[in-house]
Amino acid sequence: MTNILIADFIILLFVFMRIAGMIFSAPIFAHNSIPILAKIFLALIIAYITFLTIDKSKIIVDINLITLVIYSIRELITGLIIGYVMNFIFWGVAYAGTYIGFDMGLMLAEVLNPMEEIQSNIIGEILYYTSILIFILINGHHYVISGIVVSFQVVPIGKYVINSSVYQLIIKYSFVVFTIAIKIASPIIVSFFLIHLAESIIARVIPQIQIIFVSQPLKSGIGILLLLSLVPFYVYAIKNLLEGYESNLLQLIRAMGS
Repeated sequence: MTNILIADFIILLFVFMRIAGMIFSAPIFAHNSIPILAKIFLALIIAYITFLTIDKSKIIVDINLITLVIYSIRELITGLIIGYVMNFIFWGVAYAGTYIGFDMGLMLAEVLNPMEEIQSNIIGEILYYTSILIFILINGHHYVISGIVVSFQVVPIGKYVINSSVYQLIIKYSFVVFTIAIKIASPIIVSFFLIHLAESIIARVIPQIQIIFVSQPLKSGIGILLLLSLVPFYVYAIKNLLEGYESNLLQLIRAMGS
C-alpha cells in the first residue's frame, strides 16, 4: 500500500512539473502581474485533475533519486516548449506595432512591456494587449490547457522530447514572427512609403522648407487614422492566427511523441 502511494505521488510530481513548465511560459499564465504562488497553486490544481484522468497502469516508476531528477527536468522542458511556442504570435503582433510606430515617429514614446520586460513603442503595446484580449475572448487559454492535458496521452512521462522534428517545428514557428509582423504592418508601411516619397519630392522642389516639421505631425495623424480604419482587419487577422495555432500546438505535441 505504501509503495502504491509513493508511486502515485511521484507520478503526480511529474505531471505537476510538466504543467508548471507550461504555466510559467505560456501567454496569459506567465504574465508577471500574476503572483508566483498563484501560478504554482493553479499548476497544482490542474496537475491533480489531470492525474485523476491519465492511465497510471502504463507508467513504470523507478524510485531512484537520479531518475526522479532526470524525469522531472524532462517534464519541465516538455511543458516549457508547449507554452513557449504560443508566444510567437504575440511577439509577431508586437513587432508589427514596432514597425508601425517607427514609421509614425513614435519611437521616443516608449513604454515598458511587463511581460517581456523590454521597452516598446505605444503602438506595439496596443496591438500586443489587443491580441491578448482576443486570445481570452476566443478561449485560447482553454486550448492551451487542453493541449497540455492531451500531451500526456501522446508523450509518455519521462520521454526525451527534443528531437529533429521538434527542432524544425520550433524554427518554423519562430519564423512566423517576422511573417506576421510584415503582414500586419504592410498596409501602413506601404502608405508611409508613399508619404516618404512625397517628402523627398517636396524637399527637392522646395529646399528652403523644413520638411520634418511639416511632415511629422502629418504622419502621426495619418497613422492614427489608418490604424482606426484597419481595426476590423487586425481583429479578424489576429483571431484567425490564434485559432489556427491550435492545430500547430497539436502538431508540436505529436512531434514530441514521435
